[in-house]
Amino acid sequence: MNTRIALIHNIFLAKKGLEMLVRSNSEFELVCSGARIEDIRTERGSEVDVVIFNFKDHETGLLCMKQYRSMFPNASFLSVSSMPNRSEISEALKMEVTSFLLTECEEDEIEDAIRSTHANEQFFCGKILSQVVQNPDEALPPSEFVCDGIRISQRESEIIRLVAEGLTNKEIADKLFISAHTVTTHRKNIMAKLGVNNTAGLMMFAIRNNIVTPNHFLFNSN
Repeated sequence: MNTRIALIHNIFLAKKGLEMLVRSNSEFELVCSGARIEDIRTERGSEVDVVIFNFKDHETGLLCMKQYRSMFPNASFLSVSSMPNRSEISEALKMEVTSFLLTECEEDEIEDAIRSTHANEQFFCGKILSQVVQNPDEALPPSEFVCDGIRISQRESEIIRLVAEGLTNKEIADKLFISAHTVTTHRKNIMAKLGVNNTAGLMMFAIRNNIVTPNHFLFNSN
């Protein structure tokens, strides 16, 4: 079944670009779209899987979460905004916003974020993680990110395996038909989830969780 999307975005170019992206991907269905919450007219609210919005906007952002929850009771929330600061991210997480992108993110990164959000898995743009999450002076408390265990998506597991096999970001990108920037974003998301900060940590996770085996490194001619 397609991922059904509601789009409420106050920035004209961002809204139009997101509409085009959703409509051009056969995995997605645009249920409704508008610049303001007042523009949304749908009887299919209960069918919406993902709401894409700008959580920082005063008219369509966090202040509308109660209305959004009423309109789209089964949806997860993906924000596409300008660069947020620590307190904004923290507040949005408390309001159960799942994922965060910047308006400058690339197409394949947005598509991956939609898929992850639909699966209720947090997805952060790599630039947001770099500036907000991985900065020791700005870091959010770990409790803000911890759910019931660590959920690794199929795409993330695939990237962990390829990293453990020694492929570069460019080689992984070519193999998975995505951009190197999106690979970097996935790696940062994975490391944030796992609480590791280098490739060795990813390799140990891969071995412990049978994503790769130690024998792979012993007998791999590459």
